Amino acid sequence: MNFLNFIPQDLIYLTIITAFSFLTGLELKTYRLSKNIQKTHIGSARTYTFIGIAGFVFYKISLYFYIAGFISVTILYAIHYYFKNKKERTSIISFLLMAIVYSFGALIQIYHQIWRIAFVFVLIVFILNYKSHMGSILNEISEKEVETLGKFLLLSAVILPVLPDTPIKYINISPFKIWFVVVIISTISYSSYLAQKFIFKNKGYLLTGIFGGLYSSTVTTVVLAKKALNLNAKGDILSIINSSIIIATSMMYLRLLVIALIFNYQIAKAISLPMILFAICGIIISSALYKKQNTGEAPINDRNPLELGTAFIFAFLFVLMMVITHYVTAHFGNIGLKILSFIIGFTDIDPFVLSLLTGKFQITLNAVSAAIVIAAGSNNILKAFYAFIFSKKTAKTSAIWLLILGIATIIYGVFFY
Repeated sequence: MNFLNFIPQDLIYLTIITAFSFLTGLELKTYRLSKNIQKTHIGSARTYTFIGIAGFVFYKISLYFYIAGFISVTILYAIHYYFKNKKERTSIISFLLMAIVYSFGALIQIYHQIWRIAFVFVLIVFILNYKSHMGSILNEISEKEVETLGKFLLLSAVILPVLPDTPIKYINISPFKIWFVVVIISTISYSSYLAQKFIFKNKGYLLTGIFGGLYSSTVTTVVLAKKALNLNAKGDILSIINSSIIIATSMMYLRLLVIALIFNYQIAKAISLPMILFAICGIIISSALYKKQNTGEAPINDRNPLELGTAFIFAFLFVLMMVITHYVTAHFGNIGLKILSFIIGFTDIDPFVLSLLTGKFQITLNAVSAAIVIAAGSNNILKAFYAFIFSKKTAKTSAIWLLILGIATIIYGVFFY
């Protein structure tokens, strides 16, 4: 028999609240010591413990007691803050933590789940300890990026849930699913963009190729090719740039496979062999070209993939690809789809690939898989052209390898499905 069954639930909750409240106060004290903050502050570890207990007890008595208790704590802190701020500049971090600790009692009694409080405590510890690092990152974020992210989150969190999930005639996909596709693909691109710009900033051309390839291998190829031209790159630096261009395309194969896994597992299984095979080939070629050297700052594409204009254009292209693919498959069958995929490869292939993964067409799984592989191959030919032109033949080595990878990928898509 479990011993805990004999302990009242409220006693267990109160013990947990007391422990987490004390630990929060202790963490704030540690933070002050680490920052050498000698100013007088309201509240110690014991004070936070009593506030946590008060929040639990007052909520247990009644909601009115709980609200009155919070107002009392707020008034006391406001008085302290007013007189202290007249003498020296101070922050309200103590009050914010007090408010969070005070809410612990209500949180555990409403949801009856300990993990919520534990997770909040972990966030407190993380934010306090990484304040300086987060500050340096926030200083690098432009106002335009913050505004763009805010608008996109609004469209994702507010607009997405209210969009109708009724399929549109002819393309057989609902507005909700159309925008959901945009949200998913933008999230993948944005995660890579953030990693490239803030976490691995100026870490070298190879990492630029890796994360840039997860964001957009075509854009990364153009940026690196222009860098090779501007630097008049020769020797080891040129080898590293060529290597980075190839690795970006390797990441493109893996990116397409991940997208397929998200939206259509059966197609993902069908294309996994060529995608992994050509990704490995690209990595081997990149490794052979790479020569380690301190190359200084690497180029970063500052274009935010969450720009609203980009999102709406992507949604439009996605629907357009659905319409075109539906027409081609209905009138020209598998051969028409293969020709279409080759042509589409010389543009942005993501809307086309996603239309194949999410659409309902009168074609076989193998035909869809072949079309995705062929589109990836012809996109490599486009990147080979870009690498050659934008570098003015400086990055011709990577251009040749991209051309070879592109032709090999197309051959696989045509003859092995």
